Amino acid sequence: MELLRQARGQLAELTGMEAESVSSFEQTEEGWSLEVEVLELERVPDTMSLMASYQVELDPEGQLTGYRRVRRYERGRADAHRPGGR
Repeated sequence: MELLRQARGQLAELTGMEAESVSSFEQTEEGWSLEVEVLELERVPDTMSLMASYQVELDPEGQLTGYRRVRRYERGRADAHRPGGR
C-alpha cells in the first residue's frame, strides 16, 4: 500500500493533478506498472468532469521512472463494449 501512495504522490507532483484511484497494479520484470485515474478538468455537473488514465512505471524501490496518458473520458461515461472482452 505504501508503494501505491508513493506512486500517486509522485504523479501528482509531476502533473499537478491529484490521483483519484489506482485501477490496475502489477509487478513487472522492471518493477511495477500501474494505471492511475486522474481528474484533469472539473466541471458541473461532476459527471461531465474530464478524467484520464495514466500508465505509470515504477522501479523495484517504487520510484517513478515514467508515465503517459493512455485515455481521456468524461466521468459519467462507461467504457464502450469491445468484442472479445478487450
